[in-house]
Amino acid sequence: MDAAIKDGVDIMSLSLGGPSIEFFDDPIAQGAFQAMKKGIFVSCAAGNSGPDSGSLSNEAPWLLTVAASTTDRRVTSNVKLGDGSEFSGESLFQPKSFSPTLHELVVPSKDPYCAGDLHVKVKNKIVVCKAGVLGRISKGEIVRNAGGAGMIIINEETEGSTTFADVHVLPASHVGFEDGKKILGYIKKTKKPTATFIFHGTNYGASPSPAMAYFSSRGPNNPSPGILKPDITGPGVNILAAWPDNVGTSSSLSRVRSDNSSFVFNMISGTSMSTPHLSGIAALIKSAHKNWSPAMIKSAIMTTSDELDRSGRNIVNEKKKKATFFAMGAGHVNPSIAFNPGLIYDIVADEYIAYLCGLGYTDPQVGTIAGKKIKCSVIKKIAEKDLNYPSISVKLGSKPVTVTRTVINVGDVKSVYRLKVDNLVEVSIQVKPTILKFSKVNEKKSFTVSFTNGVGKNGSVLESNLRWISDNYLVRSPISITI
Repeated sequence: MDAAIKDGVDIMSLSLGGPSIEFFDDPIAQGAFQAMKKGIFVSCAAGNSGPDSGSLSNEAPWLLTVAASTTDRRVTSNVKLGDGSEFSGESLFQPKSFSPTLHELVVPSKDPYCAGDLHVKVKNKIVVCKAGVLGRISKGEIVRNAGGAGMIIINEETEGSTTFADVHVLPASHVGFEDGKKILGYIKKTKKPTATFIFHGTNYGASPSPAMAYFSSRGPNNPSPGILKPDITGPGVNILAAWPDNVGTSSSLSRVRSDNSSFVFNMISGTSMSTPHLSGIAALIKSAHKNWSPAMIKSAIMTTSDELDRSGRNIVNEKKKKATFFAMGAGHVNPSIAFNPGLIYDIVADEYIAYLCGLGYTDPQVGTIAGKKIKCSVIKKIAEKDLNYPSISVKLGSKPVTVTRTVINVGDVKSVYRLKVDNLVEVSIQVKPTILKFSKVNEKKSFTVSFTNGVGKNGSVLESNLRWISDNYLVRSPISITI
């Protein structure tokens, strides 16, 4: 990272992660702080340890922490059962030579994960395998070597509806958990169950889309609960990727030779795929607004993000239930409007230092991050809830809590923004003032948001949205309230 900083880069994209640790112990947080001080925007993968709560990596507020969600593209390989029912699945390998005649279905009961000896005759049969234990392509190799005609991979419950378009070695389909249950139910009740695959190639317009991937790590932010993480979600499932063909990859992957170089192409999934999308978007914003700080670019991305999916419904998780802010952050990135956000939030390096002191870190610990000697006793500390972040996260007990934010007008020279807040039954939310009037560009206005618990139950997490709306702009901040 130091070398990149010295080279004068503008944007850095990091897919490294690890367990949730204090910022003065995760080298990425330290290096990224030095980058941020020099105006370099750093986006980092949230991690692939989902869907467990509190499984995030890279939670420091000077980073853009990126979750992963699906696109509306599917490489469709449907499973058609002998009773006529059909279930949507995926596979990148769709051989034209495969005859869509019905094959006998079999479940290797002694090895349901297809991870070794199947202990059952599978020749010319389609084998049903549970996801897990062994890689999906490796399962197919085991089934093929045993003489199987095809393979259906069904998700575990925690994996929900997230499916992958893999380069399988035999006709296959990867289906979600609920569809998998129905397929297993058909097998159980049918004397001689049969199935085949119906290949439809690449299709667009799949719904729901975007939806959160099961593997995408979730909040809350353990080192700093007052900062809502992840920040944003972007495309991270079945992303076409390419790399030089010199790393000993499987021969089943697609290869293209150009300019005397050979490249390998494959569909890859992970927050390591969504993070570069956000880095690219940040680079485009930086090219249009060369003087914007990393915090300004982050604010533009977060406050213009989509809270709804392509059909206008709530973005859902892998279980097709409403995704929380702990899963998707502010929402799904919308690059087309992130260039012109109307209002933005900014944070300078000294404010981050005051925030770190407010966390109770020692002088040496803060100094490790800041890269210089720090004396917190002479610094006016900033509580994590009051860091000028584009999102709001508060812990609310019996006493009211108030946070302060400041926005900068980067939209119309003269504009009036009016407040809209999603009301909650359990908690009262009061914002002052309720109207922000601007008469020039780069003018700043501050406001407060006060929270009072009413009937919120201890341990519950509530969500709301704060919106500033003018004639031409909608600036949204997600709110997370932990009782």
